[in-house]
Amino acid sequence: MRSTIAQVRSYEGSVQLLMVNQFTINLGFYMLMPYLATHLAGPLGLAGWTVGLILGVRNFSQQGMFLIGGTLADRLGYKPMIIAGLVLRIAGFATLGLVDSVPALLAASAATGLAGALFNPATRAYLAADAGERRVEAFALFNVFYQAGILLGPLVGMVLTGVDFRVTCLVAAGIFAVLSAVQIRALPARRGNDAGERETRPREGVLTQWRRILANRPFLLFSLAMIGSYVMTFQVYLALPLEVRRLGGEGTFGTAAVAVLFAVSGLSTILFQTRVTAWCKARMEPGRALTWGLLTMGVAFVPLLAATALPAPDSPLWARLPAVVPPALSALLLAVGTMVAYPFEMDTIVRLCGDRLVATHYGLYNTVCGVGIALGNLLTGAALDAARSAGMSALPWLALFTLGLGCSAALYALHRTGRLAPPTPAAPARAEAMTG
Repeated sequence: MRSTIAQVRSYEGSVQLLMVNQFTINLGFYMLMPYLATHLAGPLGLAGWTVGLILGVRNFSQQGMFLIGGTLADRLGYKPMIIAGLVLRIAGFATLGLVDSVPALLAASAATGLAGALFNPATRAYLAADAGERRVEAFALFNVFYQAGILLGPLVGMVLTGVDFRVTCLVAAGIFAVLSAVQIRALPARRGNDAGERETRPREGVLTQWRRILANRPFLLFSLAMIGSYVMTFQVYLALPLEVRRLGGEGTFGTAAVAVLFAVSGLSTILFQTRVTAWCKARMEPGRALTWGLLTMGVAFVPLLAATALPAPDSPLWARLPAVVPPALSALLLAVGTMVAYPFEMDTIVRLCGDRLVATHYGLYNTVCGVGIALGNLLTGAALDAARSAGMSALPWLALFTLGLGCSAALYALHRTGRLAPPTPAAPARAEAMTG
């Protein structure tokens, strides 16, 4: 932990602030969101389809607006979009706790999603710009703070929701209010490394920029190849908990076993992310690291696949082991694969866009992966249902394992053909402008 703190302190203040920023964002978000469905269906008494609609609106507004948020960040500067997203999330979270009408809840949910679409691309582009040649290491540290917020948020939220869900909402809104004030005061104004170049030539229209990005074939191929990584890692929230509940039941044991999944995933990242990144960077090119990362994610489903071939346990104690050990091992391997791939993934996006319109590229990338997650989860859910009805419990794990192999093969092909390492032009002198 001391070495991690020392690494963080070796960066300039803006990078340190962005890392703390991301921890706090995830702390506030995960304090509230895991308990929102229960609040909507329980105290508010909303129908299941209405709960699904409200939650779906948040996801749709975030994924669908990432490109817009990234484009605005490149045109107006990173800081205004970060602050706008934080302020919008204050309003969204406070409203979720104070209203009970469906239209107001839908508006609050949409505002919460749009907030993420505004500050996520801007934050990552800002971090990439100010970390410079140390981008890979910076994104490794960023992931540590990211996972720490995910790990701590639900624990704080559980305590606050035990008092009242409205308290959780207002505390989360308060956290974002404090964070907004800190960003306004302490975060320097920042534009992309190509801002000075843009100011010396006629400004392109948004549609022209988008067409140019869509013509960037290596970037699009990379985005499509990486969809599988997000589908696989999301199974920590979908398929793995469902499998734990199926084998371990809905009682205290099942709840504790699901908590183990999240603890294994979050703690392993916090403890080992920087070491894994340093080891990979010293021995591999970025393309190879990405290939091995996705291959590890695919292999993560082998323990669950192997467990389906084992005979049924003949004692209550041994019957509970399949509900804990294979899913926990899968969660660990998924975390390892993410640790290997994530810093190089974020760095590769910057290199593929030639360090130009970075936030817009991050926005489009998030949109592509978000659509892929939605489709992937739909297919995974269908595979889980088919497996149960047909008595083929190995089907979803075999499909996910195959997905990992296919995506790692695609990345290997992109790496071998040189499409993941295009020549990056020398970046113009760093330009900073006050953006209000």
